[in-house]
Amino acid sequence: MGAAVRTARETTELVLLECGVGLRHPSVGPALLILAELVTNAVLHAAALSPTLTVTYAHGPGVFAFAVHDRHPYLPALYGALAIKPGSGLATVVEMTMELGGTAVVRPDADGRGKSVWITLPL
Repeated sequence: MGAAVRTARETTELVLLECGVGLRHPSVGPALLILAELVTNAVLHAAALSPTLTVTYAHGPGVFAFAVHDRHPYLPALYGALAIKPGSGLATVVEMTMELGGTAVVRPDADGRGKSVWITLPL
């Protein structure tokens, strides 16, 4: 798990730099923590059905987005985590995303056998 999180964080740092976002930008630290939580969840909960995961990035004027994708069919209730499991990894993801003025969305794959958790953060 540690290697997956480390690789995702290092890759995200490179992507941010390529997009012209300095690593000292106030949203970068929280974004890396959110990413680490999502990768950790995918490794812990989806690995049995989805031994690989994918991180996708998007960047535009004033916004940075990323998604963690796996092929496990379970769709987590992101905003339900705040009420059901406060302090959990997903609750932390939602809280931090909201504090930054961003959005968190779960998008199922067309075949229903996987999903992507998309995080969009203002820069």
